[in-house]
Amino acid sequence: MAASIISGRVVAKEVREEVAGEVEKFKKANGYPPGLAVIIVGDDPASRVYVSSKKRMCENLGIYSEEYAMPESTGQEELIETIEKLNKDEKIHGVLVQLPLPEHLDEGEVLESIDPRKDVDGFHPISVGNFVVGKEAFVPCTPLGIMRLIEKTGVEIKGKRAVVIGRSNIVGKPVAMLLLAQHATVTICHSRTQDLPGVCKEADILVAAVGRPEMVDATYIKPGAVVIDVGVNEVGKREDGKRILVGDVKFDEAKEIASYITPVPGGVGPMTIAMLMRSTMDAAWRAVRDKG
Repeated sequence: MAASIISGRVVAKEVREEVAGEVEKFKKANGYPPGLAVIIVGDDPASRVYVSSKKRMCENLGIYSEEYAMPESTGQEELIETIEKLNKDEKIHGVLVQLPLPEHLDEGEVLESIDPRKDVDGFHPISVGNFVVGKEAFVPCTPLGIMRLIEKTGVEIKGKRAVVIGRSNIVGKPVAMLLLAQHATVTICHSRTQDLPGVCKEADILVAAVGRPEMVDATYIKPGAVVIDVGVNEVGKREDGKRILVGDVKFDEAKEIASYITPVPGGVGPMTIAMLMRSTMDAAWRAVRDKG
């Protein structure tokens, strides 16, 4: 029996509706909306698309937004001054610096200059540390979206064997920690893992975040597993110029073995911006709480 498809578009819509309702409650209680500021440096086309999508989403949900489009030549000091100004701005609850940055900028120093209370991307070392030890913290948005998709299956995470392929700070490591927090037994795999298919085939929950087109085939998948495909890989263009995208999982093979599976596109992708809106809303509620 073929796997059930976990639609990120459907679940992201549910998250957006949930946030829109909270935005209205927040505005009624406080007289102003939650606020998100996004900084983009340079003209990377993909980054520009992401920033425009975030801006539209804020408008649709009633979240106040500011965009700071800075030239490629922007220096470290000027960028950090802009972040520090936003850290002090009470109408801004979330501050996001769109990555990647131009090579002459120190990404680590830039991210560390964001107030952890406004770090809705969850990249600040204080956010990461608090998250790892179980304190209140922001978590990167893609892993949050992955967890929401797994929860929608109704499959209990507690006690399950979870395998994550990929150890990035943005997806692999945080999603492993989120699964661990839900009492899964978690293995993180990477390029030096021996017998990778064998390790993955033990997984009740398999998260593929490796960035290699259709690497995960039927030999990696345990019958009945939940398969979450994080990869978005361009493998060509159609006659109309549209990109041909595939995931890290060989979908047609995997869907015949798994119990649930995310498609590409339309799986994890739509969740990321939806969960950013969720984190911005959380940041606003926390700011009101901490103000007393």
